[in-house]
Amino acid sequence: GVNTLEAQTSAGSAGDSLSAEVDRLFERWHRPDSPGAAVLVLRDGKTLHMAGYGMASLEHGIPIRPNSVFDIASVSKQFGAYAIALLEADGLVSMDDDVRKYIPELHDFGYTITLRNLVHHTSGLRDWPGTLRMAGWDYEDIVSFEQILRMAYHQRELNFQPGSEYAYSNTGYNLLAEVVARVSGMSFRAFTEERIFRPRRMADTHFHDDHSEVVPGLADSYRRGPGGAYHRVVNNLTALASSSLFTTVEDLAKWVASFDEPPSIADGAAMARLHERGVLTGGDTLAYAWGQNAGVYRGLVRWNHGGSWAGYRTNLARFPDQRFSVIVLANTPEIDAGSFADEIVNIFLGEALLPQSSGMAVESGIPTDRIEAERWHPLAAELEEYAGEFRSHELQTSYRLSVEDGTLVARHFRTGDRQFEAVSPDRFEANGFGDVHFIRNSSGAVVGFTANQTRIRGLRFERVP
Repeated sequence: GVNTLEAQTSAGSAGDSLSAEVDRLFERWHRPDSPGAAVLVLRDGKTLHMAGYGMASLEHGIPIRPNSVFDIASVSKQFGAYAIALLEADGLVSMDDDVRKYIPELHDFGYTITLRNLVHHTSGLRDWPGTLRMAGWDYEDIVSFEQILRMAYHQRELNFQPGSEYAYSNTGYNLLAEVVARVSGMSFRAFTEERIFRPRRMADTHFHDDHSEVVPGLADSYRRGPGGAYHRVVNNLTALASSSLFTTVEDLAKWVASFDEPPSIADGAAMARLHERGVLTGGDTLAYAWGQNAGVYRGLVRWNHGGSWAGYRTNLARFPDQRFSVIVLANTPEIDAGSFADEIVNIFLGEALLPQSSGMAVESGIPTDRIEAERWHPLAAELEEYAGEFRSHELQTSYRLSVEDGTLVARHFRTGDRQFEAVSPDRFEANGFGDVHFIRNSSGAVVGFTANQTRIRGLRFERVP
């Protein structure tokens, strides 16, 4: 129970009963044998609640404290967006610049991809977690910034014409980090340190650009294994700007406060940009803006973003009209940081909220629901024409497809076997590939297939003769 660990809580007397409600939310994790979370609630620049629950290190028995360091995963994106906004405020880049002006290594797709497209996820560039997986990487492998860039430079087709659609792409933010480095003449880490973190006295914050670096106060990441025991989840990622910001709830409170009081005029112009939502070429306005989602929660305007990598689950939610913010940084996937942030908002802003049912959230992205047609149940003989070796030149990797026990199976020496579940003739679904469409030539022979996910479309695998 909560008494096994000293609660790392600070709250004003007026907020004590509300703080106790937050403590109860996290009670089941506040134990010496469980990972947990760091939580901070801020209003008008004052801390209403700040606490650590559970353990930062199960190996060494170190509890989570408000100064414990977490990888905040995709909550990092607003800092990557702000970095490029600072360069624009300096007059060094324009949001309408072609990214190839700065990164000529990127393939010329025949369309201009602007910095604005990268910021709003409208570039059409594939999302690297999916392509790396298809290429044979495991998420616990070393995934370096340089590898991600090389994968981006190798892409040969876009998901869609830039600006025409929204599809979340970590890759776009990694390219923004590279633009910042090339234009500023500093490493992305050094630029963000000088222009973002030092002016706000965020001393425990850095973009993690060396996976082997020792980080004092780091909360390790965990997930439950099949037997119920916690296991460490190794984090070897250095995905600058899209992820890999290491920070604390205390430091993030300083960042949140600077939305109300920018440190200087130039920075103020850049901060203001972060609330500009993306607009598609067709005229639709996106919920996405510069590394944040615009929305409404139970009648109140909310800007938020979540993060998920390794065992980290993170959320930062701001309610500008109430000058109210909630930060939840967890080190286990069992804690859905976004849902817990909502619960904390309910506790502190209860009277200002509309009833649960009437809070219409603004959703961004692509509807994933598909009408489930009657599935095709092929005979083993019907699957034989799909057997063979298929290679992606873009990913420089091959899969051998064979029919085993009446099922089409894709084999890769790194990823093991993946089953292709038949949907209809020439169409299958497979873990890691998404929707698979086989391609035939004019004489009807199978010559390849495309893999299609929300963030990766039309990725071609060609049959090896």
